[in-house]
Amino acid sequence: MASKVAQKRLQKEYLAMQKSPPPFIWAVPEEKNILDWHFIIRGPPDTPYAGGEYHGLIWFPSDYPFKPPDVKMFTPSGRFEPGVKICMSMTSYHPSTWNAAWSVATILTGLLSFMLSDEITAGAVKTTDEQKRQLATQSHGFNLKSKKFKDIFPTYATPAMTDLPDMGQQKGSTAAGLKRAAASDVDTPVSSVRSTPLSTAAPTRNQSPAVQPPIPTPANTEPAQQQAAQQALHVREQHGRPWMPSWRWLVAIVLLAVLGRLSTGQQ
Repeated sequence: MASKVAQKRLQKEYLAMQKSPPPFIWAVPEEKNILDWHFIIRGPPDTPYAGGEYHGLIWFPSDYPFKPPDVKMFTPSGRFEPGVKICMSMTSYHPSTWNAAWSVATILTGLLSFMLSDEITAGAVKTTDEQKRQLATQSHGFNLKSKKFKDIFPTYATPAMTDLPDMGQQKGSTAAGLKRAAASDVDTPVSSVRSTPLSTAAPTRNQSPAVQPPIPTPANTEPAQQQAAQQALHVREQHGRPWMPSWRWLVAIVLLAVLGRLSTGQQ
């Protein structure tokens, strides 16, 4: 069962897929389980998969996006073993490389890019280009025999293949462009900024020391006296009492005045 975070995230990704799907890709979640997403990948032109239609599944963990999903493909393609989990950097095979910012669109764009490569990993098979082209011509007929495909994709379960919303009309939707887009998505890390409260931040060697208030000297004693008297007057006025100096204040002012004159005379 999906957590609230996973459900909210996948609902958002469903809206994004409806609004702007990646080239040659379409995906929808199952009606009763938002963690299971079925997808269609169409083979891009100028590749051995041109004209092919490949049905697969992404199943997400309940705590997505904090953990990666798994991916498998049902339609024989000559690239992946049908019904077997595919080893990719964006799947549970490599949880340490998973990026919580990756989405359904990112995963499927990466899968298509990986499909166009020759790398052999778990879930991948090695065939000739001719074998891939032959399987591409048989792919739609294979999908039409699948009840799940027809239930999930009634719009595309027609005798003749129906184009996906984006069949590569956008700029950069070539095989090379898809590889660059997938590489860009995978290499972009999630940036995290950590801040230290100023009250607890330890000073570093390059930091300037805090500016300290000047220490009164004989030369600036008299201005300091005047400032202190003004502050005392302000405090008493705030309390609603007129300021009347007591005999202690008078003695202190006289002594400070004498000290000030003596220090001036010594200079």
